Amino acid sequence: MNWGSLNEFLAMGGYGVYVWGSYAMAVFCISLEVFFLNRSMKKGQE
Repeated sequence: MNWGSLNEFLAMGGYGVYVWGSYAMAVFCISLEVFFLNRSMKKGQE
């Protein structure tokens, strides 16, 4: 694909909300997993 501007790239041909929303949800879920794993490990060491 060839985008003429950053706005066209972010819009992804009208599907940008779904694409970037999916990336955001994945990052959020992975961050939560890392947070809870670290919390669990700290509780186990005490």
